[in-house]
Amino acid sequence: MSLDQLYQQIILDHAKARHGSGLAETAAPEGASTGQSHQLNPVCGDEVTVRVAVDGDKVAQVSWDGAGCSISMASASVLSEMAEGMSVTELHSVIQNFREVLRSRGKIQADPDILGDAAAFEGVSRYAARVKCAMISWVAAEDALNQTA
Repeated sequence: MSLDQLYQQIILDHAKARHGSGLAETAAPEGASTGQSHQLNPVCGDEVTVRVAVDGDKVAQVSWDGAGCSISMASASVLSEMAEGMSVTELHSVIQNFREVLRSRGKIQADPDILGDAAAFEGVSRYAARVKCAMISWVAAEDALNQTA
């Protein structure tokens, strides 16, 4: 299996089995500081609401609900899965790295050691119209994370 095929499979798997989805049905961890952000992509109609719960300096939970294309839903799922357990500083850094890769128009390669499964979205950077789809949940998470400070 080539790297491109592996990345496509990661996106398809997360689009089908969404990690962290079910914001309304998932209570925030007791005692955690929470922030929540709703983002809408007016171009394609993707929308997502992300809640980030922080306990001390650790991301305790990332829950979300959304509707949109496979890329946006898979991106939210990957974010949710990888963010939990990170420090707040680490999550800010990963979000910034993801943003740089996606805005590079294919000039910056994703580092799987930093982005984990989110490196699968590297190819999206070559399609300007799809960058917002992949970024929407990350922007929401960043906004929600800033509310917990």
